[in-house]
Amino acid sequence: MAVLLKRLLHPPRTPEALGRPLGRREASLGTHAGPAVRVRFAPSPTGFLHLGGLRTALYNYIFAKKHGGSFILRLEDTDQTRLVPGAADNIEDMLEWAGIPPDESPRRGGPAGPYLQSQRLALYAQATEALLKSGAAYPCFCSPQRLELLKREALRNRQTPRYDNRCRSLSEAQVAQKLAKDPKPPIRFHLEGEAPAFQDLVYGWNRHEVASVEGDPVILKSDGFPTYHLACVVDDHHMGISHVLRGSEWLVSTSKHLLLYRALGWQPPRFAHLPLLLNRDGSKLSKRQGDIFLEHFAAAGFLPDALLDIITSCGSGFAENQMGRTLPELITQFDLTRVTCHSALLDLEKLPEFNRGLSRLEMPVAGRSLGFPGRLHLRRLVSDKTQRRQLVGKLQALVEEAFGSQLQDRNVLDAAYVERIILLRQGHICHLQDLVSPVHSYLWTRPAVSRAQLGAVSEKVDIIAKRVLGLLEGPGMSLTQDMLNGELKKLSEGLEGTKHSNVMKLLRVALSGQLQGPPVAEMMLSLGPKEVRERIQKVLSS
Repeated sequence: MAVLLKRLLHPPRTPEALGRPLGRREASLGTHAGPAVRVRFAPSPTGFLHLGGLRTALYNYIFAKKHGGSFILRLEDTDQTRLVPGAADNIEDMLEWAGIPPDESPRRGGPAGPYLQSQRLALYAQATEALLKSGAAYPCFCSPQRLELLKREALRNRQTPRYDNRCRSLSEAQVAQKLAKDPKPPIRFHLEGEAPAFQDLVYGWNRHEVASVEGDPVILKSDGFPTYHLACVVDDHHMGISHVLRGSEWLVSTSKHLLLYRALGWQPPRFAHLPLLLNRDGSKLSKRQGDIFLEHFAAAGFLPDALLDIITSCGSGFAENQMGRTLPELITQFDLTRVTCHSALLDLEKLPEFNRGLSRLEMPVAGRSLGFPGRLHLRRLVSDKTQRRQLVGKLQALVEEAFGSQLQDRNVLDAAYVERIILLRQGHICHLQDLVSPVHSYLWTRPAVSRAQLGAVSEKVDIIAKRVLGLLEGPGMSLTQDMLNGELKKLSEGLEGTKHSNVMKLLRVALSGQLQGPPVAEMMLSLGPKEVRERIQKVLSS
């Protein structure tokens, strides 16, 4: 049997590796052992790095850095017929350009190398030998013509094509006879038994009974190269990978991988399958689009931080989606438990906005537009008087553009008023454009509100309105949000049979025409006593 195995596996150039134990290895083909977090980004160099790949790499990177772990780049170059010249270098170049360089990689080296799968054939041969010895794998002698016929027959019957496991039952004598004619057959993994359930860190508990819907998969091809299923299991084990963060398209294959782990007697890592990054219309990102490659964005002058910002802002994994996070902030704020199963829709038309905001922060030039900085950056700008004046000018232009002839009172463009709005709302907006959105339109135009609308909220419209007007009539009164909150609370308590929430609802509708929005006290402070009085009196007279 030993001779048979050697003929099946056509020993690699480093035959000494085959005699070593299956545990993690410490030599050049070895692993880094230990409890530390170790994650990997394992693309195939069949194309240049694109936005989907960048997102997977970024989530691995920030997860590793958040937990003090290592981020590994491994290139899965086992499909030698599809390799694209220059792709391997491009992938590592673009990770470095994006500011998320790997700790270990083909270029940088490391304790778990080599980091090219084509240089790790000894490990795949060793694992395959173990599977053959235990009966968990077997050689397949079916011709390509027979496999094609099986596929056509299944499709004709509207069934999913699958291998019929014909060679699984061959005796040792039959295998020996066939090896004489075909000394290098592919090796298939024997799918049997109930697939183990596993708890995905994103999708929860899962189990896919692969043996009932699939034929036994090829794990080692006749050229000695492994397929993805064997290679990723062997490499993740020997590289000491603790967590596998990869695209959700691999979720259904995980049960198959867990069967391989079980057959090899290895402890699997934890799995977290990331939802897909899709185009705005829900279609898949495709390499055929051309403009999704990082090389394109770099050449067009986009900042790396802008790309990291937009691909995290459209997805999950953070307490809130916002614009303007820096890489250190992404690391600090990332929470794998907040990653949802919903696909992330990427709107690349917004990328210039992200880029302008970041460009303004990193490369300030007098007289240039402030763009659309994120909330954290906006607060920094507001705290600087010079920058705040520029923000006021920008918001004045946005209001003029958004409302124009709708402005009943052009005093809303007064610099002092606009500055007050920015100071009050800075902690609640991600960029200046938010302040001209419909929810904030009441700041610039007077809503059309009828007395009947207020009457539907409370029958005590007149009493509430008169008391609020009285509250605002104090000579030289200096209003603050805390003071207004307290006075409004007292006002509500003095109205028998009327809830405070109804009083607030009535005032919000009177001032903004909306049922939802900022706190009423802030609305009053924003608009100022004169405007609040005019709006309430207008409703009373309608």
